[in-house]
Amino acid sequence: MAVIAIIGAGSWGTALSFVLSQLGHTIGLWAYEDEVVECIRTRRENALFLPGVRLPECVAPTSSLSEAVGEAQFVLTAMPSHVCRALYEQMLPKLRPDAIFVSATKGLEAEGPKRMSEVICSVVERRFTPRLAVLSGPSFAREVARGDPTALVVASQDMGAAHSVQENFSSKTLRLYTSTDVVGVELGGAVKNVIAIAAGVIEGLGLGHNPKAALITRGLAEVTRLACACGARSETMAGLAGVGDLVLTCTGNLSRNRSVGVELGKGRKLPDILRSMREVAEGVKTTSATVAMARMHGIEMPIAEQVQRILRDQISPRDAIGELMERALKSE
Repeated sequence: MAVIAIIGAGSWGTALSFVLSQLGHTIGLWAYEDEVVECIRTRRENALFLPGVRLPECVAPTSSLSEAVGEAQFVLTAMPSHVCRALYEQMLPKLRPDAIFVSATKGLEAEGPKRMSEVICSVVERRFTPRLAVLSGPSFAREVARGDPTALVVASQDMGAAHSVQENFSSKTLRLYTSTDVVGVELGGAVKNVIAIAAGVIEGLGLGHNPKAALITRGLAEVTRLACACGARSETMAGLAGVGDLVLTCTGNLSRNRSVGVELGKGRKLPDILRSMREVAEGVKTTSATVAMARMHGIEMPIAEQVQRILRDQISPRDAIGELMERALKSE
């Protein structure tokens, strides 16, 4: 059995702590919010982010990063992308060089822009070269915690690390596949959130299934173009971290990014929407990073560009769809 530190006690980090605890691992669960730590200690429940899921005693909540990672064989990070660098900076002195680092964050850092594995490496390599993997795929936290069968992909250039994560994290309800395509798995997991906002806009406007199917299909084409330009393999986009996660996030009622789009389609302003949300919708910050990355590589991403304009209140959702439909005609 392993000692695992999970950094980030939102719904995803908490769900992973529950599933991994069922395998007999010792879990240190770091939370930013003191109320989350106290609630888990006293009630064995994260009432703020994942109510109704009872966490066993082997899940130890803490507000101390040093306490969480000091003995960890696996450091699994599930924090919002915009705080990844800062948290790794704080953890760096206490990280074990023999640990395996697993990023389960589906977002991009705006500066650069950079993928999460790039952010982690840029910090940790000041002390040692990290054994690093990324975890992604179609996975709503509540369904994972409920025990619904879920399939994910763990990608690493270090296949020993990937297989170790696969062997230690897989269970009767959580099946992990391995991959060497770190770039594809990360970009698939991050950029699908941008497309999911657009899918929500379609629903918020009261439109039907035709535009949503077209949006998902053309959105996949955009994600694939960008990922391949960055060095990914196109077949990764046909897998769990690509089309699998894209379909889930664009159609599922538990998707925060889709929910943001729905409210935008109904006419609500972004600041009001975000104030009403407890957890981060990664697609909001990732949209600008995605568009910037596409421009760096000379990649056309019209859906992502229109989502950026909607988020910046530069165009109405209905006019954005109109502009997409009126683009120059071309072959598929």
